[in-house]
Amino acid sequence: MGAIYFIRHGQASFGSNDYDQLSPVGHEQGRVLGASLKARGVVPDLVISGSMKRHQETAINCLEALGCQLPRELHQGVNEFNHENVIEVAEPRYVDKLVMMGDMAASGDPRRAFQSFFKGAVTRWVEGEHAHEYAESWADFRARCVAALDDIVRQSPPKGTTLVFTSGGTISVICAHLLGLSDAQAFTINWTLANAGVTKLLAGRDGLHLISVNEHAHLEGGDKGLLTYR
Repeated sequence: MGAIYFIRHGQASFGSNDYDQLSPVGHEQGRVLGASLKARGVVPDLVISGSMKRHQETAINCLEALGCQLPRELHQGVNEFNHENVIEVAEPRYVDKLVMMGDMAASGDPRRAFQSFFKGAVTRWVEGEHAHEYAESWADFRARCVAALDDIVRQSPPKGTTLVFTSGGTISVICAHLLGLSDAQAFTINWTLANAGVTKLLAGRDGLHLISVNEHAHLEGGDKGLLTYR
């Protein structure tokens, strides 16, 4: 059976001018992940990355630590949903990021305030009643992720190992699809996925099997600051 590892990107740069780039912690998470995969004896035959900067930077750090020289194939099908669009549809004032950051700062706990607001914004998107308002509806995003999964399975060596660098939303949809979960349940997975966590699938003649979700032991222990979720 072939193994497919779906890897969530390292910590992005929340609150900066470019969220999509990794934070210093995110870069280190990628390196720690690569060292962990190397210690486990993981030798990839195929490497796929979403086209977002945070996917590619995580892949670069991980593959360098893993000692892997394989080229990365970019696959836009595993890109994350447009979280900025989801935010701005839920609260049009937040087209201006300074307004959003000001509101969050006024709460006294910006990260908690943003998480609460963002959870509500995503719930509105997933419910589908306002699908026409979004650049990409939840149904379209879900279909894109499932189609990308099918494509990756076709590309993956039957008895080899594939690494896929992607995002939490994509991983959540794939897990929910394989487990037969509802749309609402899909995002209960998303909220607990660790940056640089690993979700493993096995592909064989009898189909796909979800072996593990959100492995992140490599981020625990030494530097406790390496275990992040946003």
